[in-house]
Parts: sequence; structure tokens; C-alpha cells
Amino acid sequence: MAHLLCGQTELCLCHTCSLVDCDTNGEDQGCEGSHMDDAIDFNRHNRCLATEVNFPYTGEDDSCIRKKSTNHAADINDHEDVPVNSEKAVLNAMANQPISVAIDASGFVFQFYFSGVFNGDCCIELDHGFTAVDYEAASDGTKYCLVKNLWGIGWGEEGYIRMQRDVDSAEGLRGIAMMTSYPTA
Repeated sequence: MAHLLCGQTELCLCHTCSLVDCDTNGEDQGCEGSHMDDAIDFNRHNRCLATEVNFPYTGEDDSCIRKKSTNHAADINDHEDVPVNSEKAVLNAMANQPISVAIDASGFVFQFYFSGVFNGDCCIELDHGFTAVDYEAASDGTKYCLVKNLWGIGWGEEGYIRMQRDVDSAEGLRGIAMMTSYPTA
């Protein structure tokens, strides 16, 4: 959940460290993992999601900083789950805003992705959250979803991966259509 709609039309890059650092109770365990919907609900109740400009992502657990009034970037009232195993529903949701997606990020081919439209082996053991931001077609006509990873700009295409869509699997490539949601204001 790196991007949120701030106001009516402005997209802001939000600070995921506030979630990593502050949302550590229950099933959510900082850098050890959490569930996307739980993170959205946490911010809804705590109003501590700051912009990435103020607090850049470090990928490490740190102390929780909650300056709600000065660092609050966006209001989240709830979240909406996208229907499971429906690429069409994922694309419809993504047409309106970036969305949270869970993907199977295991394996050498995925973890060392460098460029191009990824069409690697299909596994569906969801283990990592991403932000799907757009969908397009490559110059050769291959359709893909543009997905942001939080592993930094040294991974993939400046921190993004182009994941092939229209694959012969209801779950989508690497399970991208299995667990998808977005925050609502």
C-alpha cells in the first residue's frame, strides 16, 4: 500500500515504515510480515500513515513514530476486497486507483527479475504484498500489470515488475488475482 489517493485527484506516495514500525500487534509483525487488509485497518484506527517524502522506506523494523496531526497523509475509512480469481475485477479496481495485491515472490527467477514482461513459472503460495499501479501492453502486444515492489529501486525496473496478464489461470500469474484490495476514503 505505497500509493493512496490524497484528496480528490492527487496520488501521494505513502510511508510504509509507519506500518512496519507501528503495526506489530496480533498477526502483523513489522518486517516479519502482515496482511494487507490488517494494515489498512490499522491505519484507519491510528491515522499514522505519513508520506514517503517525510519518512523514506528502510525495510527494517524501527521505533514507532506517531505524529498523527503533522505527518498524516491520507484518510482511510475502510478497505474493499476485489473478487477472488477475477483478472477483470482486478483491472476494474486498478482503473480507479493503485491496489494492494499479494503475489508468490518465491524462486530465483522472480527474486532476481531485472526487466521485461515477467512470465515465469506459476506458483500461488502468496507470501509478499505489492502495489499494482497500472496495466498496459508491451510493444510486442503482451499484456501486463505494472506492479511496485518495496525491495528498492535496485530490483527489477526501478523497483517495478511487469507481470504478464491474460494467462491461462484464474489465479493470475503468481496468484496476483487471489488476494487483492484497496483502501477507501
